[in-house]
Amino acid sequence: MNRRTLSLAQRLTLAFLGLVTAVLLVNGSISMWFAYQEATAAAVRVEQEKADGAADRVAQFIAELEQQIGWTTRADWSRVPMEQRRYDFIRLLRQAAAITELLYLDGEGRERLRLSRLEPDLIDGGTDRSADPRFRGAREHAVWYGPVTFRRGSEPYMTVAIAHAGRQAGVTIAEVNLKLIWEVITAIRVGGTGYAFVTDTRGRLIAHPDMSLVLRETDLSALPQVAGAIAASDERVRTARGVDGRSVLSAHAAIPRLGWIVFVEQPTAEALAPVYAAAYQTLALLALGVVLALLAGVVLARRLTGPIRALQAGAERLGQGDLAQRIAVSSADEIGTLALRFNEMAARIQDAQETLEAKVADRTRELAQSLEDLRAAQDRLVQSEKLASLGQLTAGIAHEIKNPLNFVNNFAELSAELIAELGEAMERAGPALDAPLRAEVEELCQMLRDNLGKVAAHGRRADSIVRNMLAHSRDGKGERRQVDLNALVEETLNLAWHGARAERPGFNVTLEKRLDPTAGQLDLYPQEFTRVLLNLFGNAFHAVQQKEGPGFQPHLRVLTEARPGAVIIQVRDNGTGIPDAVRGHIFEPFFTTKPAGQGTGLGLSLSHDIVVQQHGGEIAVATKLGAWTEFTITLPRRAAVAEGAA
Repeated sequence: MNRRTLSLAQRLTLAFLGLVTAVLLVNGSISMWFAYQEATAAAVRVEQEKADGAADRVAQFIAELEQQIGWTTRADWSRVPMEQRRYDFIRLLRQAAAITELLYLDGEGRERLRLSRLEPDLIDGGTDRSADPRFRGAREHAVWYGPVTFRRGSEPYMTVAIAHAGRQAGVTIAEVNLKLIWEVITAIRVGGTGYAFVTDTRGRLIAHPDMSLVLRETDLSALPQVAGAIAASDERVRTARGVDGRSVLSAHAAIPRLGWIVFVEQPTAEALAPVYAAAYQTLALLALGVVLALLAGVVLARRLTGPIRALQAGAERLGQGDLAQRIAVSSADEIGTLALRFNEMAARIQDAQETLEAKVADRTRELAQSLEDLRAAQDRLVQSEKLASLGQLTAGIAHEIKNPLNFVNNFAELSAELIAELGEAMERAGPALDAPLRAEVEELCQMLRDNLGKVAAHGRRADSIVRNMLAHSRDGKGERRQVDLNALVEETLNLAWHGARAERPGFNVTLEKRLDPTAGQLDLYPQEFTRVLLNLFGNAFHAVQQKEGPGFQPHLRVLTEARPGAVIIQVRDNGTGIPDAVRGHIFEPFFTTKPAGQGTGLGLSLSHDIVVQQHGGEIAVATKLGAWTEFTITLPRRAAVAEGAA
């Protein structure tokens, strides 16, 4: 069912039912989890006790056998007569029923005495058994345990060889019937179907209730519980797969003397039967709780949705235009509060309707004003487009003006040269030229010289403005390549210094260069960036010239500094500084703080475009009026700048 088609009562019922169900599920799951853990721990604990008990009994049985065989391994036993040795073997066979055969080998490994319950006795047989594993194992380890074998297809046997005390001592070998051990293991029962089995350290089955598995020498090393016991892991495997493939709870105990491991296992289904019964009981209680929660949810939903339906009906009548509609409040709970708020809302809507026309008129006037503002903004946008077009037109006009301006400047210089030639001609004329006429001509020549000087000065001024306008509007940037930054800064500084000295011979300034040798190579447009440095150095020289006075020492500091991913260039002078009122405009085109005729207002604007747009860097200024000015340029090591940026 789609959630949109559910009524509020249905959603409340489902929510209450879901909440109760979730609580019951969580509670039941936690209870079952703890019950599972307790049942598992109890079953494994019982299994561990049985495994430890079986391992102790087997170890005790082997220890008693070793103690009894020890009668024949003392140091003086090899010196007693052979008949006495035979008597000791007979007594040992009588006292240790599990021993079926005894064999004595002297220090050289020769068979000296053999007694058996099934075969005739043999004295001084003389067979050389020095290469027998039983003899060699006992001589190397003092006590040697042979592998488990089965005789007549059912009974398990094991060889125990014990070396005698003393030098070049012999060895007593006993064949031991392990039927008693096998009966102890197979008699272990845990619950109804639990069982025990024994493996050696390689995982080979030694004892099991199913004798056919033992006779086939079944390898159980692939079972996780057997592999963990062989590896002597600290984390025991409690839940694993049994020999028959069923899930079992397993516990084990080691018999260090024999290298055997006793396992006691019980099927998980049997061990956790109480847990399963508790789970069924929990499910039954869950079903009962769900039914009760469903009934309670239906009753609660009906009690809640009645007042809500009344609110819904009132809202529908209000939506149809009945603004006088009010809902009777019959309770002080949240529903009652909602009804009060609904009544207040209806009253406010009724009041708002009465003044709606006046508000509509006000909004209409505001909309008209917004429309007028929009039109004004549109006009400003059109004006901006016109100004942009005017800028392009200005660039074209500058190109057109440059050639005539060059002619004016050239002809002014040529005219000055002609006046000089006229003076020379008058000098050659000498007394032949009338004195008043000479004076008049010289006066006119002087006036022409003055006029031509003004024409040349203003022509150079106009040419500078045109060149800067063209530079400000052009797109070319020259070739971009790797440049030694420190060398470029030092070369440009020397060029600016000599230019300032040529313009004003008496000018002097202290130059301080702090060039970071790690600044290295930088990817630049050398010609364009040289213009930036020339502008900054020229402005600095002009600033310190304006501040000259008694005791003032002009100073210019140029610094480069390598930083991660960038290089810093600082130009600091102790000149007049920049007023706060104009500091925000110094990078605008045609804005200058220099006197008329000494600056075009394009130097810092061009510098800003070259640093920011061409090189992807930053340029900032810090100043204190009457004290100092510092320009800081930050250039990235590898600036990604779009082609065509001006």
